[in-house]
Amino acid sequence: MRAKLLILASSIGMLGWGAVLPYQYAYAADTRGWGALVAAAASSLFSVGALVAAPIAGRLADRYNPVHVAVVAQLLGAVGAASLIFADGPAVFLGGMLLFGLGLAAAVPAKQVLALEWSSTDDRRKVFAYKFTGEALGMAAGAFLAGQIIDLGRHDGLDVGFLMAAAGFAVSSAIIALAGRGARRGSEFGAEAVAGLSDERRPGAFRLVLANPALRWTSVIMIALALGFYAQFESGIPAFGITVLEVDPVAVGTAAAVNCIVIVALQVVVVRLTAKVSAPALLMAVGGIWVVAWLVLASAQLAPGVASAMFVMTYGIFAVGETIYSPVLNPLIASLARKGMVGSTLGAMSALQTAFTAAGPLVAGVLLGAGLGDVFLGMHLALSVLAVFAAWRLKRVIAAMPPVRHEPPTRPISIVDPVDA
Repeated sequence: MRAKLLILASSIGMLGWGAVLPYQYAYAADTRGWGALVAAAASSLFSVGALVAAPIAGRLADRYNPVHVAVVAQLLGAVGAASLIFADGPAVFLGGMLLFGLGLAAAVPAKQVLALEWSSTDDRRKVFAYKFTGEALGMAAGAFLAGQIIDLGRHDGLDVGFLMAAAGFAVSSAIIALAGRGARRGSEFGAEAVAGLSDERRPGAFRLVLANPALRWTSVIMIALALGFYAQFESGIPAFGITVLEVDPVAVGTAAAVNCIVIVALQVVVVRLTAKVSAPALLMAVGGIWVVAWLVLASAQLAPGVASAMFVMTYGIFAVGETIYSPVLNPLIASLARKGMVGSTLGAMSALQTAFTAAGPLVAGVLLGAGLGDVFLGMHLALSVLAVFAAWRLKRVIAAMPPVRHEPPTRPISIVDPVDA
């Protein structure tokens, strides 16, 4: 029941992302007349907030109750979103976006730890799959609802989006607090895991990632796949479609909708079909699917008559990979993390993904602005191939690891064996 409430809370919490982020650039640059520099700075500060908050929140989730960390973080995000209503100048708006990003990102590792605690080994992938699907639906619902009622022709035209974001965080926090009442922490994640691990003996999460070969290869996979799609989902690929393939802007919206529909339609089926497949093998499959998607997008240049259809199909292919990727990554990271540092490791990995994802739009802007569409395609195709290679290396590293000693079955929670992750 707690896992179901967490999934619901995660879905509601992501309403704000969809209600604000797709529209904030035009709102800041044009509606408020603050210019493109302020609008771009707002997006950058949002990402900076996420980059700073995730590792800190992950460490807090290890040392304290992750329910409290998630609730406080989302309430902080609610304050940031609500403050945007009163932003009469660029400075207040930028500060609000920074706080919004801090709150949104700080809640992520705490909720990931809760998903691990509130699920059994057998249904862990399923819980993460439903959580990912719920978040995708929340983002889509937020964007759709806000799109119907906002008015970027007025200074207060996006206020309803800011209110939706603040309310979504507040309701999500209340649900998580309710779900966490009376919950006892599992020994892999709670005080028992942290006990005896003093600050002097506790290495930094980034240093821990670099020192662990399996985590190193996992981070390479994560970064390659983030750069290979997620970093370009909202900007680079649509820009390529409009400027190079000359597709109608309506096709961009259709492609995003198809991406969401495919995820919702296939997620549960894919989890069932891949339940017994190792995480490295699945990550190799994701990289291969990314390669196919980029090849289809490249082929669209050769068939102008069906370029729009191939563009939309590309988003659908990426979505198939997402249904495999999302349930696997975080349980795998947790299985490889040092005992008592699961939240810290998840936070560090989340920060790495955020940092590289934030760089994606800049790279796309430079390459496409210079007319280097083929370089844009080739670079992302190479990143996808790199992800396949890194997943193959991870499989070999995990196969060479000593077997994990399993605890007695009376334990409330146990992390999955890396070989079975």
